[in-house]
Amino acid sequence: MITPKVPPSTPRAGSVGRVETRYLDLPGPVRLDCGRTLHPVRVAYETYGTLSPARDNVILVCHALSGDAHAAGLSTAPVPDSTRDGFGAEDRDGTAGKGLGWWDGMIGPGKAFDTDRFFVVSTNLLGGCRGTTGPSSTDPATGEPYGSDFPVITVADMVRTERAFLSVLGIERLAAVAGGSLGGMQALQWAVLFPDQVDSIVVIASTHALHPQGVAWNAIARNAIMDDPAWQGGDYYGTGRAPLAGMGVARMVGHVTYLSAPALDDRFGRRLQFADDVRYTITEPEFEIESYLRHQADSFVKRFDPNTYLFTSRALTYFDLARQHGGGSLERALEGVAARTLLIAFSSDWLYPPSASKEVEDALRALGKPVEFQVIEAPYGHDCFLLEEARQTPIIRRFLAEGGAGG
Repeated sequence: MITPKVPPSTPRAGSVGRVETRYLDLPGPVRLDCGRTLHPVRVAYETYGTLSPARDNVILVCHALSGDAHAAGLSTAPVPDSTRDGFGAEDRDGTAGKGLGWWDGMIGPGKAFDTDRFFVVSTNLLGGCRGTTGPSSTDPATGEPYGSDFPVITVADMVRTERAFLSVLGIERLAAVAGGSLGGMQALQWAVLFPDQVDSIVVIASTHALHPQGVAWNAIARNAIMDDPAWQGGDYYGTGRAPLAGMGVARMVGHVTYLSAPALDDRFGRRLQFADDVRYTITEPEFEIESYLRHQADSFVKRFDPNTYLFTSRALTYFDLARQHGGGSLERALEGVAARTLLIAFSSDWLYPPSASKEVEDALRALGKPVEFQVIEAPYGHDCFLLEEARQTPIIRRFLAEGGAGG
């Protein structure tokens, strides 16, 4: 059985301690790619470490689709359902780890994003359901949740919101922007939109444009939510019904795409869950993998808004740097990038495969830009960016040290 291991020297040593999520209301509207504006916009955020007098040691950490602002430390608020509910979460954290941030092994003293050197900021992205304005937030025009009237957003909209948020904090330049999956897309978008404000980007298990297979899986997940009668066109708030069944299916679909076939085989095989032989049932889980997926679905629907899943999933499928900024050419889209770039991919990740990162590397090298690309051999699929913290740490620490920030 594959069980993600955590070396004794990583997540627990050097914790940032107990952390409170805070909230900031942006002073002005956020203008969106779809042509609409949002106002007011609230941003949920956490910070770790100490801001230097020169304000030159800031790292922005961006989360993936189902994450939130609580990236490190132990939450001061009750956490009934943790964002750390992915593959092997119980093995990795135990029950005591429920309140840990989703990237706790990467953020803290001596870790990849070393809070002895850096001031690390994590926000819940625009469209979220964990404190930042999203579909479940109140529309000031009606006094009711936005629901179906929430505007369709893009990764660029998320990044512009982050830029506006940091400006309120008096932070004009970033030592680095880092993230995995959708978080990596945000890091790339930062380097394209604000090239003079970002020294480095760390892009992990991500891509410049999701491959068609990934677009297809996301479409299936969204359809599962929208085909649930309880979705009610997106206006289910306050009705006493929500598309939890569809959301559960969407989570199952998504979770399988985050894993690899070898990981599933080693962890579950074809082992039966409850008996020595099949029970001839179509309604109850027979195999361990079926029971595991149901558990993932049940946990996820307790903490995540289905509309947020729809809007965020659509944003990541729209993301395409070549189309948006290069007239179809990735190289042209990256011409203005000034940031040093670290790309990390995982050998078993078929959703965001190493070939996608290689395309970014090739384009940056052709432009004479500073770029480093590392492929880590690991069996867990896309979830590796959350599980292989110990192997990413020395790569990231060296890369950031070479940049000279936070010294």
